[in-house]
Amino acid sequence: MSIFDQKHSAELAKTLVAMCVRNAEIENIHSGKSPITKTGDYSDVKVIDAEGNEYSWDKMSHISDDEMKVLMTGAVNRLYTFFMQGDDPRFDKNMDYHKRFTREWDEPEIDKNLDYKSSAES
Repeated sequence: MSIFDQKHSAELAKTLVAMCVRNAEIENIHSGKSPITKTGDYSDVKVIDAEGNEYSWDKMSHISDDEMKVLMTGAVNRLYTFFMQGDDPRFDKNMDYHKRFTREWDEPEIDKNLDYKSSAES
């Protein structure tokens, strides 16, 4: 049983993502041009590396190990800060700011990969 009801869990999840993931290192990784695809699955987009090897875009890694490390370190540090300062009234302004633009986001759903209830039923 969650310590929060469904509404508060959804609001907290969206706020955490907005504060600790979205407005962070992922913005730098996400910046730049996106290729045009006519198939919709990017199998028609090709990448040619420095040695002349050609790869299909849909088979390429879209984030380097270094970028992944920066992303994960930043998310951990932001979540840690959230948990350490989340009960400080001065921190509320920061939370309120991020809550504002998550109101239009889709409602979250239980992630099947983390759901111990569904895995226990199997």
